Amino acid sequence: MPSYSSVFEHLTNQSVFGVALTLGAFLVARSLQARRPSSLTHPLLTSSMAIIVILKLLGVDYDAYNRGGQLISFFLGPATVALAVPLYRQSTKIRRQKALILGSCTAGALVAMVVAGGVIKVLSDDTHLVLSMIPKSVTTPIAMEISRIIGGVPTLTSVFVVITGLLGAMFGPEILAMANITSPEAVGLALGTAAHGIGTGRALQEGEEQGAYSGLAMGLAGLIVTILAPLLAALLE
Repeated sequence: MPSYSSVFEHLTNQSVFGVALTLGAFLVARSLQARRPSSLTHPLLTSSMAIIVILKLLGVDYDAYNRGGQLISFFLGPATVALAVPLYRQSTKIRRQKALILGSCTAGALVAMVVAGGVIKVLSDDTHLVLSMIPKSVTTPIAMEISRIIGGVPTLTSVFVVITGLLGAMFGPEILAMANITSPEAVGLALGTAAHGIGTGRALQEGEEQGAYSGLAMGLAGLIVTILAPLLAALLE
């Protein structure tokens, strides 16, 4: 008869374990935010923390958990493509503002890179850390590849990307409101440029128009950072 430990190990090595844990943690986190609305109870933050704690307490290896996590990650592609729906609905308005949108995204992406890389350069002489920070405001796959190309540490960059996205989703709209920036277009462009996909998810919660502009900004920021990051990296090295 198999022991409890062998049965437990077999269960945690199944893809369904990672899927069930992720979905369960997220649903509980959403319920928590509904009962205690706050930036600090953002579902992505609380569910991520809960999953880390559970894995540590159970002694489950991340690779075992990620077998199910990869199944969920697969749906990021279709979810990203789905952003084209609100974008299409706003396409007429966006075409009239294309120069303004491109200028805003370029300025935002450039400032994000310069501030992130410059601050770390002042505080630390670690070149790898500086280069890893430069692409932290674009979506993870693009950021990791840029980091690899310019000499950063891709895994470290991915951590910075997630933290940036979470902070943008948690506090972005509130900070913009404090600065009296309430235009749906401005809010969407700011969240998409500064906080990539996670910020775009928050923008969609704010409204379809914000989500459309945020999705567009996320794509443009990825392209702009891809072009400018190697130039900035050369200056900061």
